[in-house]
Amino acid sequence: MIIASATSGPDAHQEWWRGAVVYQVYPRSFADTHGDGIGDLKGITAHLDHVASLGVDAVWISPFYPSPMKDFGYDVADYCDVDPVFGTLADFDALLAKAHGLGLKIILDQVWSHTSDQHPWFQASRQDRTNAFADWYVWADAKADGSPPNNWQSVFGGPGWTWDARRGQYYQHNFLAEQPQLNGRHPAVQEALLAVGKFWLDRGVDGFRLDAVNFMIGDPGLRDNPPLPPGGKRTRPFDFQDKIHNQSHPDILAFLKRVRALTDSYGGRFTVAEVAGDHAAREMKGYTAGGRHLNSAYGFLYLYAERLTGQRIEAGAEMWPGEPNEGWPSWTFSNHDAPRAVSRWAEGRDERRLAEMLMLLLVCLRGNVFVYYGEELGLPQGEVPFERLVDPEAVANWPQTLGRDGARTPMPWRADAPFAGFSTVEPWLPIDARHPGMAVDVQEANPTSMLHATRRILALRRAHPALKTGDTTVLTTEPLLSFSREGDDETLLAVFNLGHETHVWVKPEGYSIIDAVYRGEAGTLPPLGGVLLRKQVI
Repeated sequence: MIIASATSGPDAHQEWWRGAVVYQVYPRSFADTHGDGIGDLKGITAHLDHVASLGVDAVWISPFYPSPMKDFGYDVADYCDVDPVFGTLADFDALLAKAHGLGLKIILDQVWSHTSDQHPWFQASRQDRTNAFADWYVWADAKADGSPPNNWQSVFGGPGWTWDARRGQYYQHNFLAEQPQLNGRHPAVQEALLAVGKFWLDRGVDGFRLDAVNFMIGDPGLRDNPPLPPGGKRTRPFDFQDKIHNQSHPDILAFLKRVRALTDSYGGRFTVAEVAGDHAAREMKGYTAGGRHLNSAYGFLYLYAERLTGQRIEAGAEMWPGEPNEGWPSWTFSNHDAPRAVSRWAEGRDERRLAEMLMLLLVCLRGNVFVYYGEELGLPQGEVPFERLVDPEAVANWPQTLGRDGARTPMPWRADAPFAGFSTVEPWLPIDARHPGMAVDVQEANPTSMLHATRRILALRRAHPALKTGDTTVLTTEPLLSFSREGDDETLLAVFNLGHETHVWVKPEGYSIIDAVYRGEAGTLPPLGGVLLRKQVI
């Protein structure tokens, strides 16, 4: 039995973000109004009514800043503007105004671990070792034999260092060579990043997701990473190392306190850390502990999981048991970096049923929940042929990894329109042949569709506060997953069959069903069935 308690405190029930549902938009793939095959800010604005109709609380928008697009926006060349492919600052202001008018908060991605190599800061830094920006990035001399300063590896493959002849030094990059690592411990760098945050907060945004935040500061001594023990899936040199020196340095915490102080000074703002890696659970807790750092941490427990099991749900509850001064988790099953969950976890089962069960399960988890665009339609992973791949990771590691393109294919809006209503021209990624039949207009017309099921399920969070902030007790994991959610005024019970066989299940006495997904015959729960019950008040 695992018990996770809600964080207590006088403001626990007044914070809009605690237990919120956040909808992620990947702007390149949402809607194109410019006619260039790439989604844009006006496209998001045009479809905010659809987003609001789902019953979500906030929208997280992936980067739309000026960028050479080597990593499709996560290589930022200017933190305080909009790339022309996405529009203008005026377009963003219009988007923000409409979102707020619909009652939606707007969360922006902030990529503060690294910049593009085209950013003016790096262009100045690489000129010589004495200019004002010389120490804004991580530079180091070669070893005596000319090899890189240490053994650190890039997430995308190969050494995490690139030689620069101008300075006669190597610069570090945890990702692409075109994404040089900022020197996050440098006071001037921290001031510049906080000024970026202030720029967007002054425009009225409601918070930030901090991308790759545990990469912000590394070991100043540039010590080699030790090897990991043998075992596990290894498709990149990065996978062989225990990354204890190129990421996760304790000095990150001091900067996060400064970020929190900034956002708190505006009131009602939300911050969430993206934390991935071998020590993610520990770092997520540290980055949110005591209410002094960030509000929440974005977990990868489910994103890269090849199977969904009751034990994995139990592990999530174990990570956040509700101890004193504990932070607050955020969960998602799909995003722009991972294959869509309905394709990862179907295992030959009905994807439509799986999509609805997953939505109900996600809504029942303690913490904030993130819904990725297209999940409300039950979209499977898009099929992208090799010749259409654009993700550098996918191209470099194909076919061992399918990369991220299949999770980023265009949103289908109208089944009978060219390119499913996403654009009037060929999109930057192809439309999967299965997706137009799952378009928004088709599902709007069908009251039994996944779209209508999503609205029904997300409404449960508003109707039942115990789902947002209540305690969690995991009761069983196999053959049926069951756990309770207990709030001040109600006790809920969630039961799911994550397996492939029908199992006996009888509604317990004293409970009434408030939502069900594929209940099956009386006394049983079929595969992908789920039930949410409320304890009757006597």
